[in-house]
Amino acid sequence: MKHNAAMMGQFLKARRRHLVRADLGVPPITGRTTCGLRREEVAYLAGVSVTWYTWLEQGRDVTPSRQVVDSLARTLRLSHAEHVYLLSLAGYSAPHPAEDPSPGTVPAHVQRLLDALPDYPALAIAADWAILAWNAAYAAVYPNVTTVAPADRNFLWLLFTDPYLRTVMPDWEFTGVYNVASFRAEAGSRLGEPPFSDLVSRLLQSSEAFRAAWENYDIEALPSRERLFRHPDVGDLHMEQHSLTPSDDPRVHLVIFTPIPATDTAKRLRRLLEMQAVRLAGAQSQPRTDISVTDRGSRIASH
Repeated sequence: MKHNAAMMGQFLKARRRHLVRADLGVPPITGRTTCGLRREEVAYLAGVSVTWYTWLEQGRDVTPSRQVVDSLARTLRLSHAEHVYLLSLAGYSAPHPAEDPSPGTVPAHVQRLLDALPDYPALAIAADWAILAWNAAYAAVYPNVTTVAPADRNFLWLLFTDPYLRTVMPDWEFTGVYNVASFRAEAGSRLGEPPFSDLVSRLLQSSEAFRAAWENYDIEALPSRERLFRHPDVGDLHMEQHSLTPSDDPRVHLVIFTPIPATDTAKRLRRLLEMQAVRLAGAQSQPRTDISVTDRGSRIASH
């Protein structure tokens, strides 16, 4: 703790000296630069005693409460990353982002990343598991993702309400229970907040399987694991599922499926993508007034 206290003191001192006095409504000091606050000024704005703040900057082996750390973060105008760093030095976990847990869209660079993986089904989901983006390979494996209503385009919702997923997942029952436990673990204390609570309420009313799994109160991490999808067009797809989080937007999680090398899944995926390209080309060649009817009929038949 002594080492962390010293680093905390150095960090607080550096951030205090970089503050612009005018930005905080603090008058300038005659004969001094416009940057930097005195220790007593930071202490006053943060609502802590001057002595206590001085001890923190001096690196003394004292333990500030989380409330004090959060107050200092606001006073020093710390970014989210800086706030997380300061909390870690004090021995606390990262705060939940203040933004909407379901941003609705992904940054353009995330979509470009998904599209740059043409041979690997991949998608981006929000903290509440709303599906925000996907690539062509994922749409080929799970075509309904492109047609479902945006309000229902949530991975957990679709897992328990779309019959198609039951047909392509031989281990659907295990996967359902496992994902419920993982969702509960990831949501944590936010389960009482919308949209988490809204999603759970809908599923409790709509799915007996979800209700049974939810009432078990299981908690599981969501590590990389092997998956099997029994696709109606190309047969068994043996893949590894990987979850990644962009460092610049922790609300978004990327899920990428890669073929298991010892199988012919890569070849089957290429064939599936070729079939999808042919279908799309055929649909685009139809007169515009017929596109929606033909497309809708083909999708209804695939359910």
